Amino acid sequence: MSLEVTGKLLVKYPTQQVSDKFKKREFVLELAEEINGNTYTNFAKMQLVQTKCDILDRFNEGDNVKVSFNIKGNKWERDGKVNYITNLDAWRIESAQGTGTGNMQAAQSAPSYNSSNNGGNTNAAPYFNPSPENVDDLPF
Repeated sequence: MSLEVTGKLLVKYPTQQVSDKFKKREFVLELAEEINGNTYTNFAKMQLVQTKCDILDRFNEGDNVKVSFNIKGNKWERDGKVNYITNLDAWRIESAQGTGTGNMQAAQSAPSYNSSNNGGNTNAAPYFNPSPENVDDLPF
């Protein structure tokens, strides 16, 4: 499943050589969304792997970007304990200015959580759109 999200590039980390055959580069997107007049901010740590690590060099912290990514999950077992690890593996990053929003302020304040498998239908429902009944202002 391929997904896309638009947000502000908050942090770029250096490339890490994890093993002889594997390297990754992590980065953080700030995703701000307005729901019922309140702005909710989320921070998504994503990663680029192998030859994709250099994609991030074209962008600066503070840039608004659109990231195409896949969700990858692994099961990890040690000493009889099981843990699950989820990674957001980015494979394309582009400037958010080219997304056709026409309003840079909207691109800065509201992320786009869309599945890129919507068959080209630009009016498709967003992938993540919490209903007002599920949103509250409690801090926990």
